[in-house]
Amino acid sequence: MVTELERAGSAARKALEAAYEGECTIIERRDVKDEATKLSRQEEVTVLEGQPCKLSFEKLAAAARTETASTVSQGVKLFLAPEIRVNSGSRIVVTQNGVTGEYCASGVSAVYSTHQEIILELSERWA
Repeated sequence: MVTELERAGSAARKALEAAYEGECTIIERRDVKDEATKLSRQEEVTVLEGQPCKLSFEKLAAAARTETASTVSQGVKLFLAPEIRVNSGSRIVVTQNGVTGEYCASGVSAVYSTHQEIILELSERWA
């Protein structure tokens, strides 16, 4: 028997997922053993592809000037289904609204019953 609370949670999750406008690929660095040499080396491994998601941008600030250079500050948050596991430091490639960006998961996900939120950083290479 489904309770009112479960029904409300299901409806909330469905509404959130209806707003997902993008797809992401999650890539991790893992130790991979070469069977010929018996040596391990780190390789990029795609752990998930085509996962529906939504990027949210915060604090779209103008460039901050320092003595040596200008920097741009932008907060990026990724919304995903709560059962997806994303390790800190994973590389995440997101395509939304025809634009593809590469990001790094900067920390531990905030997981809720309806979704999870992950703070991302722009990534041109592994951290």
